Amino acid sequence: MRYTFYIKQSSHTMNREILITSFTTWEPHQPSNAADDLLQRFIEEKGDLHHYLRHLPVDFTLAPRRVIETFEEIRPRVLVCCGMAEERTRLNVESRAVLDERSLETGIDLIALTEDLAMTEISHDTGRFVCNTLYYRSLEHLNAQESEHHCLFIHVPVLTEENAKALTENFVRILERLAAL
Repeated sequence: MRYTFYIKQSSHTMNREILITSFTTWEPHQPSNAADDLLQRFIEEKGDLHHYLRHLPVDFTLAPRRVIETFEEIRPRVLVCCGMAEERTRLNVESRAVLDERSLETGIDLIALTEDLAMTEISHDTGRFVCNTLYYRSLEHLNAQESEHHCLFIHVPVLTEENAKALTENFVRILERLAAL
């Protein structure tokens, strides 16, 4: 399977401090990745406001490598990695990632970030798949730099006609709050 990586840079200047990533699918039954679907809805509704790295391969080595390389190219203040969680029903902002019994936490105040967002909750379990590894490696990279950069992982449920509008609204609010950090 051939993967296409691309970064889309906004023509706007004030909000280009955020890099948002999404994955491709990894199972044959998946017509698309919900995180990428949500990102596409965001772009269609709000315009091309941020940097985007979409359709990352679901690969434990390639995904973190590509995200860190892109981060280093553009040096955004905030890195938001998004992945699909088919069993979840709300956006899940992940507090931490765990790898080889080591845990790294985001420095973002998740309680303030999710305040009054009905379709968003804080999760303390990023899972043990590529999402977790990407989040861990991203946090590790940013921590090593001792800089003012922030990182967050958001798990996205499958979008339906019933939930897509509310999930998109919550996602927009999260990005607005992150841009204000």
